[in-house]
Amino acid sequence: MSDTIGMGEPDGGVPAQGELFAAEGTAPAKPHGPVARGAAAAAPPRERAEAGDGAGEGADAGDDGSGSADGDGGDHGGGEDDGGEDAGDGKERNGNAAVRMAKKQREISVSEFFTKNRHLLGFDSPRKALLTAVKEAVDNSLDACEEARIRPELIVEIKKLDGREDAFTVAIEDNGPGIVKQNVPNVFGKLLYGSKFHRLRQSRGQQGIGISAAGMYGQLTTGRPVRVKSKPGKRAKAWEFTIRIDTARNTPVAVEKEIDWEGKDQGTRVEIDMEGEFRRGQKSVGEFLKLVAVANPHAKLSFHDPEGQTVVFEAATKELPKETDEIKPHPHGVELGILMKMLQESQEKLLHLCLQRDFSRVGPKVAKEICDRAKISEKTHPKKVAREQAAALKKAIDATKIMAPPSSCIAPIGEKGILDGLRKEVEADFYVATTRSPVVYRGHPFQIEVGIAYGRPGDTLDVTETGKIFADEEKKKRRKALAEEELLAQADEPARLIRFANRVPLLFQQSACAITKAVIATNWRAYGLTQPRGAIPVGPMVVFVHIASVWVPFTSESKEAIAGYDEILKELKLGLQDCGRKLGTYVRKGKRLASEYQKRNYITTYIPHIGQALRDILALNDRQVEECVSNLTDVLERSRKL
Repeated sequence: MSDTIGMGEPDGGVPAQGELFAAEGTAPAKPHGPVARGAAAAAPPRERAEAGDGAGEGADAGDDGSGSADGDGGDHGGGEDDGGEDAGDGKERNGNAAVRMAKKQREISVSEFFTKNRHLLGFDSPRKALLTAVKEAVDNSLDACEEARIRPELIVEIKKLDGREDAFTVAIEDNGPGIVKQNVPNVFGKLLYGSKFHRLRQSRGQQGIGISAAGMYGQLTTGRPVRVKSKPGKRAKAWEFTIRIDTARNTPVAVEKEIDWEGKDQGTRVEIDMEGEFRRGQKSVGEFLKLVAVANPHAKLSFHDPEGQTVVFEAATKELPKETDEIKPHPHGVELGILMKMLQESQEKLLHLCLQRDFSRVGPKVAKEICDRAKISEKTHPKKVAREQAAALKKAIDATKIMAPPSSCIAPIGEKGILDGLRKEVEADFYVATTRSPVVYRGHPFQIEVGIAYGRPGDTLDVTETGKIFADEEKKKRRKALAEEELLAQADEPARLIRFANRVPLLFQQSACAITKAVIATNWRAYGLTQPRGAIPVGPMVVFVHIASVWVPFTSESKEAIAGYDEILKELKLGLQDCGRKLGTYVRKGKRLASEYQKRNYITTYIPHIGQALRDILALNDRQVEECVSNLTDVLERSRKL
């Protein structure tokens, strides 16, 4: 091997073996015995080791022969050396393989990764892909409108693409603030691009993946680009973009032109062609928009489906959700690596000022206590804090009692908003809602809200002020004709659980969600309901559960289920129990009314016979008999206590 057994000296006149090989075009005989050992001694360390091995094998072989290097044993040594050469060639092949493998290694863009793993983002089936695209666009529109303090009015359109049954054009248009021209290509054509990832305030979107991933899926399945219209203000120009995603570089390739968007003062419209499947019923686009209307009673939604039908979800209130504030990280929610990064990036020159100004709820007294516990000077420069000191600082932070982060960064729906949304979209006899106080998990504030709608209209009896029990037939007439449009379950079916995170409905992975686990763990039998073991209670009921947080702990990138942190499970259970107690009072009252109604039916059955008997005894006329029966009925109804 020319690279391991070189014969030439660096400054001598003898050519190296590689040079001889190149000049003569043939491989020279491989030296062995003492010559090989001498060559190995002159070679570099790695080459010396390999050459020494081959030479050693040759010498040993010679010793095993006639005892002379010049005899047959030498020939045998040469044979053994050929075997050593094969082994060396194997090493060379392994080395070349490593080089070849290294040449094939390259960076993978996030677009390429999610193109092959689109199921992680919710595009794992045609039906779910259509719903996910609508969801991401609606979330972005609602966020933009609320941040600009504009009452949202959204239009969702789904049309068949070129008459195909398995491909659609999805269009979402809003009346929001629009997007400035230079940002449009990145917003819709670059994954992990957005303004919400690094800020701590409640919003529907978090990662900057959703709408660009929907465009990527459309480009993958139909080969067509995303089309976007944007007008950022009444006096601004309107622009139309055609955007493709370069998945190898995760960059947009856009073509733009100025347009005249008639009748539009401001807003954004996005159109995506994609393969999908349109269905009605549960886990459909129609149901998703209905649930959006429940959790966002301030928004107006119009839905035009591929079959030509239009459904409008009117706003139930003109009041927008309260405006949220961005907060700084809470010390109890910061891990060691993040703490070290924040110290290195801090603009402060003193450690105690860094703790006070870069974190929330840390004042001078708390900062001094943390530094004293960590045995670090308050005047230390943050950038000079070593890893061991940072670890001590983290332990000191965990051991220090710090006030919970402010709740101004989250905007719950509120009890009134939940009741307005449920009454608007769910026909029921009883409604109740509760909003828990803000709590913290891993330094992030969150708030749990629970609402319940119970009883199909007219199934529950009512009682008048005079004590008369009756069934309201008018309520029964208001029931919706199509069962798939109803959120309320039947009396013999499991209750309907609707889950929300930052006002966004969660339609998939229900069994893996902490909300479902909390509902199952609640003892609904104590509130008068039937509940199979390890299951959701049975009855005509909708259970509404919402978590509002600056950072919702989803179990995956598709944002379909919430992780079961102990703090979250505890608050969920307390919220469900609070509503459950009020529901139990209503259910028990309804059962008493039903029992009393049945007993009073016995009275009304026999009182006419008493009237006839009085007629025979007292010789009463018909008018007197009717008056007597009516008086007896009123007296008996008033005398019975409910």
